[in-house]
Amino acid sequence: MPWFPDFVSAGELAREQTRAAGQADPVAQYFNALNTGDARTLETVWPGEVVVYDPRAGEVRGHKRLRDYVRSNKGWMTERHTRAETVASTLVGGRAVVEFLLHLAHDGRELSWPVAVVAESPDDRSVVFRTYCSQWPVDGHRHVRPPILEPGQAHPGDVVGRYQAALEAGDTEAIVSTFEPEGCYRGPFGPWYIRRGAGELRSFFTDCFSAGGGIGLQHCAITDDGVRCGLEYNCVRWGSHDLPPQAGMAVYERGPDGLLAAVRVYDDVQEPFEHPGSDGPT
Repeated sequence: MPWFPDFVSAGELAREQTRAAGQADPVAQYFNALNTGDARTLETVWPGEVVVYDPRAGEVRGHKRLRDYVRSNKGWMTERHTRAETVASTLVGGRAVVEFLLHLAHDGRELSWPVAVVAESPDDRSVVFRTYCSQWPVDGHRHVRPPILEPGQAHPGDVVGRYQAALEAGDTEAIVSTFEPEGCYRGPFGPWYIRRGAGELRSFFTDCFSAGGGIGLQHCAITDDGVRCGLEYNCVRWGSHDLPPQAGMAVYERGPDGLLAAVRVYDDVQEPFEHPGSDGPT
């Protein structure tokens, strides 16, 4: 028997194994492509379509743009000696939410930059990656991020739903009551902007609700495994101020008593008032 068919079978087996590994952990494949500057694995795992929504690059669609984007990110990450620390992963159905702290060199010091990546496969040949973060830690500016998703029909329940109702109403005591005694809120700027415990949380939310009320979010997609709830949203109102719709994400992590152990936010929404160091209450 000729060897050539064996080579073909072996090559096809290798491709199938690569696809299976990539589909099992799509965000790892995505970060591997960014680290190596090579998009070929993504194209092997998902031969249909790979779409990226990136805060800096915008919508990336098509093989040529994907390769250019991956090469550009490789250079950016290499220059800054970037390494990724996984904070948490939430997987439900065909959607995965992975939260990272990217540790990178910035202005002569190490910066820890919170980034969340959502991977969603509409079918076994295609994938969409949506990245959420604030760009303020790396360039000193807040950028209006246009919506990625349309408002959906699903809304979170239990303690996450109570948090959302209090956020909408601007009710400080109600929102603080959704946290555990040592529960914490981490804004999009990084670990230096953590509020922990009822006193710090009460002071923070009182300031945030001082612009005429609560904060209005359009709920777009929910990824909830019972422990963590990832909510992709459009922020459209802060207090009495209407905002241009801006895409963002927050992850709400429940503790063993059912209250919130942690809230982690990934957006670039700018508060409509002067408040140095504020990093949003979504």
